Amino acid sequence: MSTQIAVQQLKTYINEEIIGQNTLVERLLIALLADGHLLVEGAPGLAKTRAIKVLSEGVEGDFHRIQFTPDLLPADLTGTEIYRPQEGTFKFQQGPLFHNLILADEINRSPAKVQAALLEAMGERQITVGSKTYQLPKLFLVMATQNPIEQEGTYPLPEAQLDRFLMHVNIDYPEPAHEKEILHLVRREAREQTLVASELLTQETLFQARQEILELYMGDNVEEYLLQLVLATRRPYDEELAKWIQYGASPRATIGLDRCARAHAWLHGQDYVGPENIQAIAYDVLRHRIILNYEAEADGITPDKFINALITGIAVP
Repeated sequence: MSTQIAVQQLKTYINEEIIGQNTLVERLLIALLADGHLLVEGAPGLAKTRAIKVLSEGVEGDFHRIQFTPDLLPADLTGTEIYRPQEGTFKFQQGPLFHNLILADEINRSPAKVQAALLEAMGERQITVGSKTYQLPKLFLVMATQNPIEQEGTYPLPEAQLDRFLMHVNIDYPEPAHEKEILHLVRREAREQTLVASELLTQETLFQARQEILELYMGDNVEEYLLQLVLATRRPYDEELAKWIQYGASPRATIGLDRCARAHAWLHGQDYVGPENIQAIAYDVLRHRIILNYEAEADGITPDKFINALITGIAVP
């Protein structure tokens, strides 16, 4: 079976279990294929938790859910040294971050010291406890969720933490027709007639798909377009846009936009990367990496509106 068919089968399975959230499903697969992490923001009950649980059922690897709370400690994520009195030695007990797929549920409910425990894991794929460093699995994906409605008792993610996420995806309520399908799906599950993934996507197949994505053709003019889009977030070509920006996207955004555009093109069966792939993924890659000033806020300018203005203003090759 080809890698394309295997991934499409996984996508079909997830879409049968997650109704009305096609964007979330596609972005989750892109994060998996681009070897990055995902921050998902949306109101409660929009299948954020369910999405990665269903993904874990179709991918070879283990899954762990971490509920972030104000009393969570960094050791609750990384693990800790446990003393064994019978042997007179300490043994490291691995924490939940040593699993392949991690759900960091309501990540902004924990203080900065706990959020920072994810920094090394997400950036370097390793964990340091005491004087020892432990490598994380080669397949390692963190999907964190945030609730935009209730902000009392939450701790906003610092910019350094946000930049570790490949994409920041905003999701909304499903369409009325999809709501009806969700109702039927829940009734079916209540009768214990749930779908089963026909075949697991093996890690070997996934790593092969990642290699194919990296080898996808991107023309020099398309690569220049990608670079101009990121550079314009730092030094906008237009004075009106320049007065709104405080900090632009980092080089990590350039790398992320390249990987995500390639994964987007590959998922859609293309053998090349075009400007439309970059535009389709630009909002999710850039929105959490752009910091606008107070003047932008006063003018009602959001990161999405700013990105839209960039895409509209930069010539497409």
